[in-house]
Amino acid sequence: MPDRRQPDPSTDDNPFAAPPEGRPDQPWEPRDGGGDGRDGDRDRRGVDPDGGSGGGPARWDPTDPVQRRARYAMLSGMWGFFFGIFGIPSMGLLLGALALYWGITALRGRPAAPAPTDGTPPPSGLAALGLAARPQRTAAISGLVTASLAILLAASSYAVQLAYKDFYVCRDDALTKTAELQCNTLLPDNPIGTVLKSRR
Repeated sequence: MPDRRQPDPSTDDNPFAAPPEGRPDQPWEPRDGGGDGRDGDRDRRGVDPDGGSGGGPARWDPTDPVQRRARYAMLSGMWGFFFGIFGIPSMGLLLGALALYWGITALRGRPAAPAPTDGTPPPSGLAALGLAARPQRTAAISGLVTASLAILLAASSYAVQLAYKDFYVCRDDALTKTAELQCNTLLPDNPIGTVLKSRR
């Protein structure tokens, strides 16, 4: 009877290779020897399976009002700024005010987390979010900046309309293009008057 072929030594490290002839079956063990493999999962994904951050990137929690307001502030401020640029100051002022409110409350609010049991006061604001605080703080600050710009654009638009009210009333009441062009005499000879002047 011919001799059996010896197992290839290169397959000794292969976890899927069949065991050598005559060796009893052994229970599976993780390669790093770290218990039930949960630490390995945490190292690969950067997140603890039990819900902790484990030193990796934190995920956005939409159920947390602080994080939700930070995102609202960024989106409202951005759209308020766009409405201000496109000449719709009423919407720019509304969205800018909302973004300002949401941004401030996000920076000062308390996240939805249980209070510590050792009697110490819970941390307030985005600092209590740990690793999730950095992107949410960036979103809140971006919302505050764009909200300030949107409110500034809206206030400037209303100030110009108030300063040159006679021109706007004349232009709105003009029935013909010739009458509208005559309203240009009510504008001052400066860059603002040049921008507001009716064109043929």
